[in-house]
Amino acid sequence: NMAVVDPTLAEMGKNLNEAMKLLEDNQRKVEEENEKNYTRKDIPGPLQGSGQDMVSILQLVQTLMHGDEEEESLQSYRLQNVGEQGHMALLGHSLAAYISILDRDRLRKLTTKILSDTTLWLCRLFRFENGSAYYHEDDREGLLKVCKLAIHSRYEDYATEGFNALYNKQPMVYISAAARTGLGQFLCSQLGLPLSCMCRVPCNTMFGSQHQMDVALLDRLIKEDLESGRLPVLLVANAGTPGAGHTDKLGRLRELCEQHGMWLHVEGVNLATLALGYVSSSILAATKCDSMTLTLGPWLGLPAVPAVTLYRQEDPSLVGGWSMMQWRTSIRISSLQLVVDSKL
Repeated sequence: NMAVVDPTLAEMGKNLNEAMKLLEDNQRKVEEENEKNYTRKDIPGPLQGSGQDMVSILQLVQTLMHGDEEEESLQSYRLQNVGEQGHMALLGHSLAAYISILDRDRLRKLTTKILSDTTLWLCRLFRFENGSAYYHEDDREGLLKVCKLAIHSRYEDYATEGFNALYNKQPMVYISAAARTGLGQFLCSQLGLPLSCMCRVPCNTMFGSQHQMDVALLDRLIKEDLESGRLPVLLVANAGTPGAGHTDKLGRLRELCEQHGMWLHVEGVNLATLALGYVSSSILAATKCDSMTLTLGPWLGLPAVPAVTLYRQEDPSLVGGWSMMQWRTSIRISSLQLVVDSKL
């Protein structure tokens, strides 16, 4: 009930609702007296006059989003209907911006509460016991963070020596051949590692699924790397490959990672089924891995909802050392969007 809500929040929600209606209705006509006859060639350009009212600004944004309809097909282009849940997700962004103006102490207390509650909710919902959460915009960033964490945990001198600690024993990261394109190159470029640190594991071809990682071959690759003086650090497994939706043999992969002291990370659309009442054993095995990335926005069809990486790490000093604990307020309150959506 908006009557019992802070007036500023009520007004903000009202304004957001009105703005979305304007943007979604491409048939709306601007009142003749307010129409400025802007065209795309006017942008960018020097600011003129005494400014514009909100209706004119939103109409201009709408025009830019539509582009030159005359150059496109004759079929009328219409913005996607965001829907009630989408409106709530966008409201979460507005609330996050509003909260950021609070004084420092109150802001820290509030964001800590939001982060802890949302993390607890997500861990319970996706059956990930004793986990922590990292919120990020790019869905690859969570894997990047846990990769840093895994390297830090395997190299005792990494915190002080940096990449000199990796010189004698090159770290190895294993990724399925069925993984999304460019993931290995992304990790190497962001971590400053050579591409030789990335091992592409073939999938089964003689028997079983052609999209599941070949566990026996992976075991041989790991042993060969150990014999060559390299150090296996992390394995990225799939619970729903991008191309075919297949799930790797997570139980066997977990045993292999425990045997060699490796970090096991899981990603894929099939992780969404962990929130259901019944979960297949092949997917349930993901809850015993070291980390998993959840892309709730695409799964639920919600705009601008951050991805979440759930992870476990017993040593808090390692977590703090690699910025997994998010003290940056702008990122921490991004979890507020998930709180808002969960109330629907």
